[in-house]
Amino acid sequence: MERLLVIDSCMRPESRTRKILEAAKEALASRYEIESIDVNAVGLLPVTPEVLAERTSGIVPEPIVALARKIAAADRLVVAAPFWDMSFPAALKSFFENMSLFGVTFTDNGETCVGLCQCKKVMYITTRGMNIETGSLRDQGSSYLQALSSLWGLGEVTTVAVWNLDYLSPEEVDNKVREASSLVKALAVSF
Repeated sequence: MERLLVIDSCMRPESRTRKILEAAKEALASRYEIESIDVNAVGLLPVTPEVLAERTSGIVPEPIVALARKIAAADRLVVAAPFWDMSFPAALKSFFENMSLFGVTFTDNGETCVGLCQCKKVMYITTRGMNIETGSLRDQGSSYLQALSSLWGLGEVTTVAVWNLDYLSPEEVDNKVREASSLVKALAVSF
């Protein structure tokens, strides 16, 4: 069975993003062995000059290497994160920064960086309180994942997003989340 890695950066217990993620996991469970990483529980700090100096000397803590290897070995990735400050939570950015390990998630060929990940597809699930469509200048989360996919060799990135949720009635929000949950279930067929 192929491996699917879920990178969960949902911030609240009642997360609208997590509701859509759960629908995706349910739809994908019959085709993939699913493992989840809770980014908030992992709690990686941004790479500092000291950490960079250690990395340059070849010192990377084994738990970080192990997580990066899981990403490199995954056949599919699902990233779930709420819209946060025009992108996604800083904890997720710090996580990705720590996972960018030369020789694990990417290398270079003497001219440019080359991805080492075997992933073929990425699904990015997000919910936005504001009226910001995917691909808008204010949506930096989707474009960041596209760039990261290029660096790591992750393959096609599909964004499933619902927006303007902070300005809708609870019933309208529930309907939008249900529609997105149906969409991820439909996408799961060919994911």
